[in-house]
Amino acid sequence: MPEHRPVSAAQIAAIKRPDCPDCARTRMLLSRLEAGPMGDGRRTFECCKCGRIETATVLADPMKSARGWLSGELKPPT
Repeated sequence: MPEHRPVSAAQIAAIKRPDCPDCARTRMLLSRLEAGPMGDGRRTFECCKCGRIETATVLADPMKSARGWLSGELKPPT
């Protein structure tokens, strides 16, 4: 079962909502956020007019995910 993490209103407002491909320029509503184990995630959008559902996969920021790797055993050459 996915872990529940609260999301702020500012984070939700920053998410780009796609236009519905069926309703011509109707903005879809964000209906679900799912976080993956490495910071990746899935966003599910739903059209309030026709009910179409679209899912988008969002990749983690590579700079944020590299922090743990950089602070690990990686050392400069000697």
